[in-house]
Amino acid sequence: MVFNFPACSYIIALIADAFLIFFAIFHVIAIDELKTDYKNPIDQCNSMNPLVLPEYLLHFIFNILFLIAGEWVSLCLNIPLLAYHINRYRTRPVMTGPGLYDPTSIMNADILTRCQREGWVKLAFYLLSFFYYLYGMISSLIST
Repeated sequence: MVFNFPACSYIIALIADAFLIFFAIFHVIAIDELKTDYKNPIDQCNSMNPLVLPEYLLHFIFNILFLIAGEWVSLCLNIPLLAYHINRYRTRPVMTGPGLYDPTSIMNADILTRCQREGWVKLAFYLLSFFYYLYGMISSLIST
């Protein structure tokens, strides 16, 4: 069994995707706590905003690895979410620090519903991606 670069990129993607799954779960729980008025919006946004850039950076890093390794199917599956991340951060509310969640507007029903839907969709995407990366890693290890 030889570790080639595509196998290593899939291993890194698996590890990063596990972190992304935890970020998505935290996002879903945090939005649910806001929806049920269990936590203060300021505190909740202060705990969610520092996780936005690491999530985007992790997703960007293993997509660069897929690009270098020539894993075009994996890259093409991730490009729509990568484009969504870029657009979402580009059109974020005006804030003093990095992040997406503004405590003054997050309690609007439509924004809260959109954030909750975004969290569930990302969680489903990351879970499906995890199993695809596992399959890609095993197939790239077997093919060499």
